[in-house]
Parts: sequence; C-alpha cells; structure tokens
Amino acid sequence: MNSLLRCAAAVATATALATGVPAPAHATPTVQGTSHRAAASLSLPPYQTWLDDVTAVADRAESYLDDRLPDSSVRAAIVLDIDNTALQTAYRPGLTSPATPAVLEVARQAADSGAAVFFVTARPQILGWQSEANLRWEGYPFAGIYLRPWFDTQPDQALKTAARTAIENRGYTIVANIGNSASDLAGGHAERTFKLPDYDGRLG
Repeated sequence: MNSLLRCAAAVATATALATGVPAPAHATPTVQGTSHRAAASLSLPPYQTWLDDVTAVADRAESYLDDRLPDSSVRAAIVLDIDNTALQTAYRPGLTSPATPAVLEVARQAADSGAAVFFVTARPQILGWQSEANLRWEGYPFAGIYLRPWFDTQPDQALKTAARTAIENRGYTIVANIGNSASDLAGGHAERTFKLPDYDGRLG
C-alpha cells in the first residue's frame, strides 16, 4: 500500500511539472513537531543537529569538488544516495520528501562544473518514476537513477557497487560518491567518498 501511495504522489508531482500548476511542496504537510516525533521514534538526534552534521560533510565535498572540477580530460560524474542523503526521508517523511539543502548545493555545484549527477539507491524499481519526479521537483540535476531491479535480492553494497561500475562503463569517471550508509560507499569505483551521518545505523 505504501508503494501505491508513493506512486500516487508521483502522479501529482509529474502533473504539476507538466502543466506548470504549482503543487503543494509535499503531499503530506510536515510541521516541526512531526519531524521531532519521527526523529524521536527512531532515537535520532534533533533535526537541526542532523542538518548541521550533514552540512559539515557537504562543505568538505564542496571544497574537494572546487579543486577537482572542472576537468575537461574526463567525463566527470558524482553519485548520490537518495534516502537521508539527497532527500530528508526520515526527518521529513511523507508521500514525497524535501531535498537535503547542503547535498542539493553539492549536486548543483558539481553540475555547474560539468559533472553529471547520478542517483544510486536500493529503492525498488517500482518507485523509479516517483523517485525521479521527487528529485527533479526538488531541483536536483539529474543524469540518471539506478534502482534495485525486479527480483534482485543481492545485498545493498553489491547492488550499488554494480551500479557505479555501470556508470563507469558508460564512460564516466565518478569523482565523488556521497551517502549516509557504509553500503553506499564501499566497493570502490569512486575517486572520493563522503560519509554522511547515520548515527550508528539508526538513520538507514
């Protein structure tokens, strides 16, 4: 049922994109109290603490990319995880989730410097359209998304390593890989990795 609701939200978002009629910022209004309750239920730090912790890592990524790009000798790309990396899935839950501001800035910086922005996630294939619509609506540069294929049961790390390998096989050099889980980053196939907080696995 949750997947069906997510797909319904994608229809609303895509319709707004196509017609130019503004859609609500998010299908389910989220207030500060709601995010606190969600965080408390997961025993997570306060929302502002998480934002500050993410920004500290994103600042390092921006500094690195400022030195690394542009680079005309390679076809540069960056890879972003989605849940609790590109989007605020845990702290701003709903049918869609807002962008994580500091990560969005990294993505825009990379794109402005000539890098393609790819998303690699363990979300199932059925959520592909919804996920893409959410990311585009939030303003992310978008070169492609890699999801868990139908009937694929391999571990997340293997899945995401294979996705980065596929991106490289398309001729890209992945200059940065950003995620909040060890499985987002392990396995190589990126020049640099940037680990966002997951608070000992509590923020999946």
